[in-house]
Amino acid sequence: MGRVIPTIDLRRWTVGDAMTRAALARDVDQALQAAGFLLVTGHGVDPGLRAGIRAAAREFFLLPAGVKQRYAARVGGRGWLGPGTEANGYAEGTETPPDLKESLTFATAEPFEDPVVNAEWYAPNVWPAEVPALRGLCEEYLGRMAALEKELLSLLACALGLGADFFARHMDHPTYGFNINWYPGTEVVGEPQPGQFRIGPHTDFGTVTVLDRQAGRGGLQVHTDEEGWQDAPYDPAALTVNIGDLLARWTGDRWRSGRHRVLPPPLDAPGEELISLVYFGECTPGTLVESLPAPVGRVAYPPVDSHTYLRAKLDSITVG
Repeated sequence: MGRVIPTIDLRRWTVGDAMTRAALARDVDQALQAAGFLLVTGHGVDPGLRAGIRAAAREFFLLPAGVKQRYAARVGGRGWLGPGTEANGYAEGTETPPDLKESLTFATAEPFEDPVVNAEWYAPNVWPAEVPALRGLCEEYLGRMAALEKELLSLLACALGLGADFFARHMDHPTYGFNINWYPGTEVVGEPQPGQFRIGPHTDFGTVTVLDRQAGRGGLQVHTDEEGWQDAPYDPAALTVNIGDLLARWTGDRWRSGRHRVLPPPLDAPGEELISLVYFGECTPGTLVESLPAPVGRVAYPPVDSHTYLRAKLDSITVG
């Protein structure tokens, strides 16, 4: 799968000359047409920061359920998503048992001027008092993700022959989302039911997703027409970046919204525990997403309000 999900060094974009940047943009365009996924090195995100978030979040996830329940949230909200809350396969019409995970979820810390938008998309982040270190670590990480997303969107626009700010100008005040996903072993979640996953098969809903993941036998798989389901390539120095539904629509399906899933705890390692840090890039509420015309685009979708689309998708995966 490495040939369809290549590793790119972002430093070729940030410090490269015009020829280097153009070659990188071509590589990115080809990869996103094939699978909708990239591995990205040269991103500058400190591995110690990522490890610190994992350690702090794990402290929270190991707390008694009654303590965690104080922070319970709905899908798309802020706080703790407990067992049985989501079934991501429903977003694509695949009926599965609930996903075998727990999550801590956060979003923008800045309220919106429009009270209607605020009511739908803003609430203060909920930081567990039992793990005081988590807030500072996450806020630092989210600052890095915002800067990284800006660079990625500039690269993606240029890969399509567009101005560098073509996508980024629609992200001045994004809602975004940040999930810390805990995938414990069977001693916590029990034996998987038939068709049950840590995260069921789906595509992401927004623009770009930036994932910091751990290697595991019950880890990330990506689906392509050529190879079916395959384990995603892994590089501990890389972040995994994939295209979501809205950006795929924006490109008129030139780029694929990468279909993926996370396998259940493996039979030969039932105690395997993984933690993923998932940053979901979104638009500013009210953004109208219109398919780019040919020769860039291949399908002309009807224009859609970004957050009307997002809310419908979030509602579709809510089961608990």
